[in-house]
Amino acid sequence: MKFSSAALLFLFLIIDASAWSQSTKAPSAADLASYTGVDRERLLVDGAKREGKLVWYTTLAAEQNKQIAGAFEAKYPGVKVETFRTGSSALAQRVLTEAKARRHIADAIETTLPGLLTFRDNQLLLPYTSPHLAAFPEDAKEKGPKNLVYWTNVRESFIGFAYNKNFLHAADVPKNFDGLIKPALRDNMGLSGDDTGARIIGAMLKAKGDGFVRKLKEQNIRMHMMAGSALTQLVAAGEIFASPSQFYSATNVAAKRGAPVAWVPMDLVVTNAGGAAVYANAPRPHSALLFADFLLSAEGQKLLEDLYFGSAKKDYGFKRWYPEKGGTLAQYEEALEGWHKLLKEVTRK
Repeated sequence: MKFSSAALLFLFLIIDASAWSQSTKAPSAADLASYTGVDRERLLVDGAKREGKLVWYTTLAAEQNKQIAGAFEAKYPGVKVETFRTGSSALAQRVLTEAKARRHIADAIETTLPGLLTFRDNQLLLPYTSPHLAAFPEDAKEKGPKNLVYWTNVRESFIGFAYNKNFLHAADVPKNFDGLIKPALRDNMGLSGDDTGARIIGAMLKAKGDGFVRKLKEQNIRMHMMAGSALTQLVAAGEIFASPSQFYSATNVAAKRGAPVAWVPMDLVVTNAGGAAVYANAPRPHSALLFADFLLSAEGQKLLEDLYFGSAKKDYGFKRWYPEKGGTLAQYEEALEGWHKLLKEVTRK
């Protein structure tokens, strides 16, 4: 019986993958992370069931991470998810402290980019591949060695301009940063005083330059020492007419509850991203890699979208900007400090 070259190649891959999976020598975490065989999912599922659980460190809100953990457990019976949730700075400190003490507890990590940069710069992430990576744009991946990634953005929150439709006429709604100079917006805008507001200043600097940002001082914008999501309540109540430091998700939720608010993107849309990563010394690597695959899968992405997050896989008609992308954590923190300083200079308290 004769076989075509393609058939012989496929047969070889099947035999090779089967031989590896049945080998008495267990594959290392690095082997698993880079494995692309046709039986990858089966290997990870079988290994995860032997491991019995997954320890997931995340900064997602409790109700959100509970839904994700529940969906994963339902899909893979026998793999229990133990979730540790805290803020981004506290999470970064916990992982660093545990790594220094060689107390390796975490398997999978899902957090925002500053934390992931910290872990990457301290060599605490395991580069991995996934059958779902091809569906994500290159900007959504942090490249590692040998075509692997340190993380992939699995959830995104978009920051743009939100306004109260009862107080701002449609003709006065800005379509870009230049529109923020309109007379109707003078004395009527607010900016978040936390990192959300500072990152919007960074986006304006990148798109329009220092001169434009300083011109905003003429608009008499008030700085509010609260998160961008909290500022949505002031816009909804009409205490301020609008703010260019508003999350699409928070505005959308408020609108669905009846608030007279709407959201529009600017020239650059600051994107807060959360990435899926695998801890370098994960005690349960099968579970960790299986969980990363789950978050990247169409099912995982749909689940996150149902929780009001954007997907890096989709084009929403605006240009994203990841402020942390392309540098070290120290470089980002230096830039953020400068944006905070300029934010204070162009706003009033």
